[in-house]
This record gives sequence, structure tokens and C-alpha cells, in this order.
Amino acid sequence: MIDLDALPHLPGCYLYRDEEGVVLYVGKAKDLKKRVSSYFQKRDHDPKTASLVQAARGLDFIVTNTEVEALLLENTLIKKHWPRYNILLKDSKRYACIHLTGEKFPRIRIARKNTGEGEFFGPFVSAKERDYIFEVVRKTFQLRTCKKMPARACLRYHIGACSGPCIGSISMEEYGEKVKRATSILKGNIREFIESMEIEMKEMAAKQMFEQAMELRDEIAALESLQEKQNMERQKKHDEDILNYIVRDDTVYLMLFKVYKGTLEDKQDYVFAFGQDFLEEFLVQYYSENDPPEELIVPEPLEEPMVEFLTHVKGKRVKVTVPKQGEKKELLDLVLKNVEIGFFGDRKKLEALQSKLSLPKLPNVIECFDISHLSGTATVGSMVQFRGGRPDKHNYRRFKIESVEGIDDFASIAEVVRRRYSRLIEDKHEMPDLIVIDGGKGQLSSAFQELRKLKLRIPIISIAKREEEIYVPGLKSPLPIKKDEKASLFVQEIRDEAHRFAINYNRLLRQKSLIP
Repeated sequence: MIDLDALPHLPGCYLYRDEEGVVLYVGKAKDLKKRVSSYFQKRDHDPKTASLVQAARGLDFIVTNTEVEALLLENTLIKKHWPRYNILLKDSKRYACIHLTGEKFPRIRIARKNTGEGEFFGPFVSAKERDYIFEVVRKTFQLRTCKKMPARACLRYHIGACSGPCIGSISMEEYGEKVKRATSILKGNIREFIESMEIEMKEMAAKQMFEQAMELRDEIAALESLQEKQNMERQKKHDEDILNYIVRDDTVYLMLFKVYKGTLEDKQDYVFAFGQDFLEEFLVQYYSENDPPEELIVPEPLEEPMVEFLTHVKGKRVKVTVPKQGEKKELLDLVLKNVEIGFFGDRKKLEALQSKLSLPKLPNVIECFDISHLSGTATVGSMVQFRGGRPDKHNYRRFKIESVEGIDDFASIAEVVRRRYSRLIEDKHEMPDLIVIDGGKGQLSSAFQELRKLKLRIPIISIAKREEEIYVPGLKSPLPIKKDEKASLFVQEIRDEAHRFAINYNRLLRQKSLIP
């Protein structure tokens, strides 16, 4: 379910998802709350937008510092997920590169796609800055732009905008030197290159090569102007992971930003119980399943054995950085901002649910059960866990029903509840703060009886489909909670996730049964 109250009045990107979690649409906004809210306030949408609003079942968002950062992130996310409602945006001109081709006499061009031989530079934040850089480099080094070299000199040669390789007015070695200089500039080495050119200019002047010295002087002036205006997304040579977290109420709320070649591509978030060595435990688990980056940016130093572990998994040294200022510190702060907004907007849902159910404490850990079958066959149970208002998929569980024949949802619910909490008692693990059952009074009664047999006193509710009515043990009528209230919407979100998880397991078992 989509909770508009959790959205901040800040720039960023939003992702609509369907009931399976697949990304339907990626958008950017100067103000996330205003932009997303407009989808549900307007009634005169075009057919495509109306279809999107109808299909959307979930929403994710990433806060950025500026609208420009949101534009860049939007483009990256679209290319990663290829959402069907974004299909017309995939070749946005805004993110074109500058291309030096791999020909004998390379030409310079604007490229929409970075495919083909040669070198690509960008993508650029704005078309205006990209075009300015393109023109400065093209004119300064007199590089050709023609697709096919003509048999005779063109107008660009006669006005001094091209060095004329087509008519042999410049050797391949001399032209190659110009390309080499242009490449260095486009890679961002402007200051260093200007200094070397100044030395060369003085040497030529000392040798009384005044014409060549004047050409270098003009090139230096153009490059100094370029240095002031250049504003492109530089391609970094390595990937970075940026991690930050907040600890509150014995719970860790952690986010990990994935930065590929200098461009923020995605975020991942986690919620888990606080422990003395929680960061070390998280890093070991996460990077045992995911390739470590070449640089890990964190808010606190790591012990050397942890760095050695990351290096071992990576196969080469992993750099761990704890920035105190500069660009990397700004990125670390941006992750923290996303933690604060992303997770503690969810706290409002927990507080609303606590209030409506009159719970003794905030339901930080919620477990929800559902049953799925096909005409009484391949009956399965699912349990999903929400921690801190978000899915904690590490603690999802699946159950193949063992003691029930045919269609009997009451007995099936009883079995999975009994198996789940018997195991927690045996292993001495923590109990949830709230249990949710997908179904009406019958399913609720079956689950409640199992908790009594186990001598557990855990708050438990059920939610019935259609009217989304919420029941508690001992009351014949549902609670007076409207289905569009925040508390009910949150319970529906949890129930829908349990339903999705159960259906997927049921499908898996049926597919396996078809394989001889």
C-alpha cells in the first residue's frame, strides 16, 4: 500500500512497484511529497498514467541533495530496471556523452549511446555544459567532425576550425598529439595539462618559435575558461559502497548506497536487532553473498581483521574510508538523511497501529501468516516479518503443510503457528510484538488457541479481505478502523506481502510436481 505521509518535501526519485515488487515507473521530483501526491489527487489522468496508478501497489524513494542529482539517478534507475511505463525516457538526450572515435584520424562527436570503438566521456549533467565543452575542445584542438573525410578541404578548414587531415595538412603523428591532449582534458586533467602547456609555451618562445607559442597561449586561455565551466559526471575507475545507520530502541536502521563508476545507482536498506558487534556481523553476512567494492565508505573505522576479510573476498585490497569532510562526507551524510526519512517515516505507521490496537508497546516486530493452495493441493503456509515498519526478508519463513488433508484453512493456520512459535521457544529466540493472521474470525480463533496451548501472551489480530475488517480475540464485531486509515493500510501492506510470499511458494511446489 502507498503511504503518502511518509514522503518528505525534498528532491529525489520515486519508484512505483506492482504487487510482485517489480518496478513499474521511475520518476524524479523537486518535491517528492507534492509530486507523488498529485498522482492520487488528480482525476483527469491520461490513459497511461491512469493505468500506472491502478497497477501500483508499492512505492520506494531515494532522497537526493539537489534536483540535478535526482535527474542523474532517475536515468540510472531507468536503465537498471527498464520499467514499462518509462520506455520513452530511456534515450534521454540530457545524458549524452562526448565521443572520440577510434578511426585513423579520430573525430569528435556527441554520442547518445556509449557503444562502438574509441573513448567516451560523460554522461553530462546538462546539455548546455556538454555542448560548451564539446565546442571548446573541438575548436581548441581543431579536430574533425565529418563522418567521412572529404576529397577536398571544407569550410571548417578554411575558417581555422579543423586541422585538415583530409588534405594532408597535418601528419598522423601531429593529429594524434592533438587527440591525446583532448583526451586528457575530457578526462578532467585540465589544471595539470595547462601547467605542462605553459612550460612548453615558454620553451617555444625562448627558441623564438613565436607562432607556435601563440597557438599554445590561445589553447591555454580556452582551457582555463573551460576549467571554470566544466560540470560533468566524471567516470571514476572504481565502485563504492556507502554505508550509514541509526540505532534506536535497540534496533539498527541501516542503508547501503551502491555507487558504480561515480554514479549513484541504487540503495538497499536493512533493519535488525542491535548487538555489540552488529556492524561487523552485517558486513560479514552481506559481503559473503555480495562482491565487495574497491572502496567502502563508512561512518566509523573498521578493525584490520574486517578489512582483511573484505580483501580476501574481493581478491584484492579493499579501501575503507571514514571521511571527515569533502564530497565523500557529503555522500555519507546523504545516506544518513535517507535513513532518517525512510525509516522514521515508517515509525508513524507503527504508532498509528499501536494507538488503534491499544498495544502496550510499539509493535516493532510484526509477523504475519497466510495459507495458499490450489483446490486443496500443494497447501503451503507463509510467514513474513516486518521490523521497524519494513519487510525483514531474512526472517521470512515457508511451511509445507504436513498434518492437513484437503481444504482446511483453520487447521493449516493452526499448524504453521504451532510450528513457528514452538521453534522460537525451543531456540529461546525473541517473540514478535504483534501477530497478524490473513483471514476472518475462524482463522484468528485457530491461531489464538495454539498460542494459548503454548502459554504465549502475544497480541494477535486478523484481517479479512473485501472490507479489510480487523478482528481481535473475544470480540464478535470488527474493530472500528476504517480501511483507508493509516493503521489499516499498514496491516493491509503486511497481509499483501504474506499473500505474495505464500502464492510464490505454492507455484514453486506445483512446478516441481510437474517435473518427472
